[in-house]
Amino acid sequence: MYKNILVPIALGHTSKTAAALDVAKTLLDEGGKVTALSVIEAVPSYIRSYLPEGQEEKSYRDVREALEKELAGTESVIPVVVTGHPGREILDYAQKHQVDCIVIASHRPGMQDYFLGSTAAWVVRHTPCAVHVVR
Repeated sequence: MYKNILVPIALGHTSKTAAALDVAKTLLDEGGKVTALSVIEAVPSYIRSYLPEGQEEKSYRDVREALEKELAGTESVIPVVVTGHPGREILDYAQKHQVDCIVIASHRPGMQDYFLGSTAAWVVRHTPCAVHVVR
């Protein structure tokens, strides 16, 4: 069905990672690829000066290792870590890499989501490609 699937993974909320990856593999055409994307929130410049030297690089390595650990035992999934606003980075990555489907996990919406919006809801509303939401 799809040749290039993106699975955004919020490392603080990994309870549905396996389910999202299973769905992605089910939707994947033979010869296609699945990319697991984790986004690190950008550190505001007014805070950056208070961080120890090398902290951002250390955080990147830590997130990369955590993503690889989360994907352990999962074949043929490419781990990618980027920095920025999660919703925006997911859409930018999908557009730059010609992703034709995004498989994203979501929690059941609470009252705060109706006012602020979750990342999954934001992606569904703004992406030009197919989106499969796993609950």
